Amino acid sequence: MSVGSEQHGCERTELVSLYVLHALPSSEIDSLETHLTSCLECQRELESLRPVVDALASSPAEILRPSDSMWGRLMERVAGEPGGELEPPEIARWREAAWEDVAPGISCKLVATDAERDRVSMLVRLAPGTAYPPHSHAGVEELFLLDGELWIEDRKLCPGDYNRAEPGTADKRVWSETGCTCVLITSPSDVIS
Repeated sequence: MSVGSEQHGCERTELVSLYVLHALPSSEIDSLETHLTSCLECQRELESLRPVVDALASSPAEILRPSDSMWGRLMERVAGEPGGELEPPEIARWREAAWEDVAPGISCKLVATDAERDRVSMLVRLAPGTAYPPHSHAGVEELFLLDGELWIEDRKLCPGDYNRAEPGTADKRVWSETGCTCVLITSPSDVIS
């Protein structure tokens, strides 16, 4: 490096920040890595940036997420520039499903639907003394009991127990003396008798 370039700094130093953020175009990485082996100024820049990037990477996401007011100011600023009409992005927010009474003493809360696989995941609650209607399984049915007791035919399930039923099988008697809550993953095409 010549004396003149030391006074003005290395012209490639600004690329170091992109490099450390993994934002440098891949076509320039090899060239910069070669340059880093011989440029002390760029080496110092790299070493000074690494702790900052590491600290940011380990920060909780909510700290790094801009506030609504900052997003608003940014949108106003972008919209004020030529060709800057900008709509704020639609933010998908998780909305928990409500419990629905589907039959006397039976409530369900839909958690997920997979139409391609013909599967639904739900929480199911049976009130004490309630029987689930007899049904045939169109697909694999998986049940995990969270609380209470549940009888499936002559098998008594307790909290933490798992039951799997294969397609084409049927449950004639499912009931709970105590009331129960379970996770049920099944086909919405099951046939209720």
